[in-house]
Amino acid sequence: MGVDGRLRAVVGLAQAMAAACAPHESVRAAARGARLAMDGSFAAISAWERERGCLRVLVNDGERRAGEEEFPKDESYPVHDFPEITEFLHERWVGGGGPHAWVESAVGDRPGRRGEALRLRGRGTCVVAPIVLSGRAWGELYVARDEGLPDFDEDDAEFATVLAAVVAAGLAQNDRLEEARRLAFTDPLTGLANRRAVDMRLDEALEEHRRSGARTVVSLVVCDLNGLKKVNDTQGHAMGDRLLERFGSVLSLCGAMLPGALVARLGGDEFCLVSVGPSADEVVRVTEEVCLRAAGLELGEGVACGVASTGDPIGPVKSSRRLFRLADAAQYKAKAARSAKPVVAGRDTAVVRLADAAQQEAAGERRRFRGRQ
Repeated sequence: MGVDGRLRAVVGLAQAMAAACAPHESVRAAARGARLAMDGSFAAISAWERERGCLRVLVNDGERRAGEEEFPKDESYPVHDFPEITEFLHERWVGGGGPHAWVESAVGDRPGRRGEALRLRGRGTCVVAPIVLSGRAWGELYVARDEGLPDFDEDDAEFATVLAAVVAAGLAQNDRLEEARRLAFTDPLTGLANRRAVDMRLDEALEEHRRSGARTVVSLVVCDLNGLKKVNDTQGHAMGDRLLERFGSVLSLCGAMLPGALVARLGGDEFCLVSVGPSADEVVRVTEEVCLRAAGLELGEGVACGVASTGDPIGPVKSSRRLFRLADAAQYKAKAARSAKPVVAGRDTAVVRLADAAQQEAAGERRRFRGRQ
């Protein structure tokens, strides 16, 4: 591959990593791009796990041999099996210069650990390039060629060093994007999801509900902490924040009883739980546990919970707004009655009437407003 071809390969690798929608897809794009750029038969990207003292393989791309999975569950190798990487980390690089790749071969009198692995898998040579993030070794890029193909040389090692730097830049960008996504969909105080994440999850869940012919059960639990204002006024906002954090932990713990549930803080003293799949009865049982545990907290005065589920007779749910209206109405009733248990829309017909009446009143107000324009 000429200079122009290599330049195009570098650009293609960077673009493929940037276009990936998930971290594992980005790592796969990196391995594949590097393999193609170097005319390799096989490529892998591994992360150095310092606490375990090993290189953990994240992805294997290309012509895989027996035992080589694309995304291994736990393929790892002790770093002491590869003394050259520790030598690089603690001597060569520290002594000056930058990260640089090297070539290893299956032939010779002392092929070493990697050479033996090449020979066993029918490969002739490989290039190993350290991946460095923020001045620290993150892992390595490994590209191999099968026996019978041209051996890698020092020019290839220099090119692999460039590719590893591009991979490192792509990984750093992914980390920044993941952090941005996390901040966009996370409540900063409790670490739970926020209202934006809830709206997205409900929209997806109700679409699944429609596609399944209403067989997929979608449930929403809305929770309002009792006594938060009193805690803030008498003990300070730091204690109020502690109450919010403690209840967030309670809701998270109970939400884990429902596979795939999303637990969120809507804002202020309002929290919610979105469940997709489990029956309405299961959701109600878990919500009862939430009420019981919240009543046992050393701060606050328990919680008022309302449940709305498509598994109950609540009528058609065409949007998340209706599910929220029903759960809110149930929660308001629970709060007014200071109920120690959740109020469930559909099992309390007055709640459904209240939510629907509020919707009709709001629609009437909108019509009257438009009529005055």
